Amino acid sequence: MQLDDETCWQTFAARDRGSDGLFVAAVRTTGVYCRPGCPARLPLRRNTRFFPDPAAAENAGYRPCRRCHPQDSQRGPLPGTAATVSRALRLMSEGRAGTRSDEFEHLARRLGVGPRHLRRLFAEHLGASPSAVARRLRLEEARRLLEQPRLGIGDIADAAGFRSRRCFNEAFRKAFGAAPREMRKQAAASR
Repeated sequence: MQLDDETCWQTFAARDRGSDGLFVAAVRTTGVYCRPGCPARLPLRRNTRFFPDPAAAENAGYRPCRRCHPQDSQRGPLPGTAATVSRALRLMSEGRAGTRSDEFEHLARRLGVGPRHLRRLFAEHLGASPSAVARRLRLEEARRLLEQPRLGIGDIADAAGFRSRRCFNEAFRKAFGAAPREMRKQAAASR
């Protein structure tokens, strides 16, 4: 699928779930981005922007939709230089490397490329910096860990790779529009 705005809009308006992972749609008026098949009310075309990846949408200041959880969508393996980015994402999501800025150079060496080149590939294929992608991955890990009530918020911040609880709370609130404790209460109420 060619990612031009008109094709993305037609796919998004048709609520085509088969295009999940190819792009996300961000709504200017709400500050939220969604998957193509999101069941939420369809926004006006003029208020909608499209991004190739959740990290690019977050980098532009949008937060994920709480109905469709677009940050969980993953693209499959891609040819060429995108395969390097795909492998980097896999290693980062498995927690093996690159989730902290000091580990990024090690990740680049492990992939057989230089750090500058890997940053360029992230910008080209994902529209976001490696640190923005790593931040999103850490926040997603924290969101999953919040579903385990036996873990304290400080323990979750440590396990997700945040250096301090204050940084964790601030990043979580910015990304999800709610504090970790509020999100945990919402998750417990919905069970």
